Amino acid sequence: MASAEQHPSPGARSTGVTYQELLKTDSKPVPQVFAHESPADVGPLVVPRERFISREFHDLEMEKLWTKVWQMACREEEIPEPGDHVVYDIGDRSLIVMRAPDRSIKAFHNACLHRGRQLREYGGNVLRLRCPFHGWTWNLDGSLRQIPCGWDFPHVEKAKYDLPEARTGTWGGFVFVNMDTEAESLDDYVGDLSAHFERWPLEERYKEVHVEKRLRCNWKVAQDAFMEAYHVIATHPQLLACIGDCNSQYDVYGNFSRAITPNGTPSPHITWEATEQEVLDGLTNTYDDEEALMTVPEGMNARAVMAQAMRMQLQRTVPGVHDLCDAELLDNFYYTLFPNFHPWAAYNRITYRFRPYENDPDRCLMEVMYLMPFRGKRPPPCAITRLDFDEPWTNATELGFLARVFEQDTFNLPKVQRGLHASARSHATLARYQETKLRHFHALLERYVSA
Repeated sequence: MASAEQHPSPGARSTGVTYQELLKTDSKPVPQVFAHESPADVGPLVVPRERFISREFHDLEMEKLWTKVWQMACREEEIPEPGDHVVYDIGDRSLIVMRAPDRSIKAFHNACLHRGRQLREYGGNVLRLRCPFHGWTWNLDGSLRQIPCGWDFPHVEKAKYDLPEARTGTWGGFVFVNMDTEAESLDDYVGDLSAHFERWPLEERYKEVHVEKRLRCNWKVAQDAFMEAYHVIATHPQLLACIGDCNSQYDVYGNFSRAITPNGTPSPHITWEATEQEVLDGLTNTYDDEEALMTVPEGMNARAVMAQAMRMQLQRTVPGVHDLCDAELLDNFYYTLFPNFHPWAAYNRITYRFRPYENDPDRCLMEVMYLMPFRGKRPPPCAITRLDFDEPWTNATELGFLARVFEQDTFNLPKVQRGLHASARSHATLARYQETKLRHFHALLERYVSA
C-alpha cells in the first residue's frame, strides 16, 4: 500500500482579514477558545487514490480502523429506557446499542451465538433479545436466557455464552462504541474536546432533525468535502459576498481538528467591494431580484445586525443570550473527531457523520443532525428521514434552506469517485493550509492502517 508523502509548510495565508483580526471587531467579549490558535503542519500533501477506490484498502480499514477506533453510534436520548436500542452498522460489522436494566449502556455484537443470524435488524424496544431463526434468547444484560431443546446442547455452558460486547462511552450526549476491548478510554481519546464545548454543552441539546442520505462515493470523499472552505468559491458562489472562505482558521488538537469560517465578512475572491447591505443580503439568502429582509442601519455593520437578530431568535431557549458575542452566533466552528464525527460548536446546530454503506468502497452514508437548545423538559428526539441515492436533499424539508447548500455540496461527489477511478495520476493533492483538517485525518488514518 502506497504511503503518504509529507513536506514542510511555508506558512502562507490568504490575503484579507484574518479570523483573529475579525474577532477584535466583535461587539461583545469573545470566548477564549475562539482566540486560541493551534496550527500544525501535519499529514500528507499527497494521498494515494487507492485509499478512496480500492477494495483492498476498504478491507484494511474494516480490519485496522473500524474495529479499533471510537465512533459515534447514537444519541443518549434515543435509548432512554431499558430495552431501548439502535442497530449500529459499520461495513460488515453490526452492534446492538442498548439501554440495560441497570440503565447502563451496552453494545452487543449483533449475531446469534448459535448459527450467526442477526439478532436485530432495526432499533426499538424489546424485553429480551431473541433470535428469529431458532429462538435462542438473551436477557438485556447479555446473559443467555434460553435455548430451545437445551437437552441437545450439553456442550454449551450457559456462563460462557453471554453475548460478546464492545466498549461504550458517552460524550456530549452522544453514545460512542469501540470494538477493541483493549482500547484507551473515550475520555483519553477525545482529549480536550470537552473544553472546546464547555460554553455550549451538546448534552443539553436535543435532536430536532436527522437526515441520512446515500451517496455514490467513498465515505472519505464525502467527508473531505465538509472539512474545508476551499470549495466555496466554485461550489457555493452565491455565498462569496458574506463568507470569509479562504480566511478560515484551521487548528489541530490530538485526535480532533477544527476549522473556523467567518460569516458576515466578504470573501477575498470577490472582485468588487461588497457593501454592508450586500453582506447582510447574503447572510439572509436574499438575492438581486428580492426585497431585502433586513437592512443595515447607519453606523452598524452586517455582522452586528445579524448577530442581534440571532439573539432575538434564541432568547426563548438560551439563557444569557444577550451576552453572546457576534462570532458564536454567526461563524462556523466545525470540528472533526477522528475518524468520522463532526460536531459544530456555538450556535450552528449541525452535526455530521459519514460511514461506508453496505461494505462498499464506492458508496457511503452521510448523516446531518440538528441539535437544538431547549428549556424545560427535553423534547423527544426526531425520527430519521432516509434519502435514497437519487432523492434530493430538498425532499427533507426539515433541513430548511441548508438543503439547497447540501445539494450543491454533494452534486460533485459521485463525479469525484468516478474521476478517481479514471485518473491517470496515482494520487490526490492537498493544500498546505486550507486542507489542514484533511491532512490531519489522513495522518491518523495512516497510523491505524499501518499498525
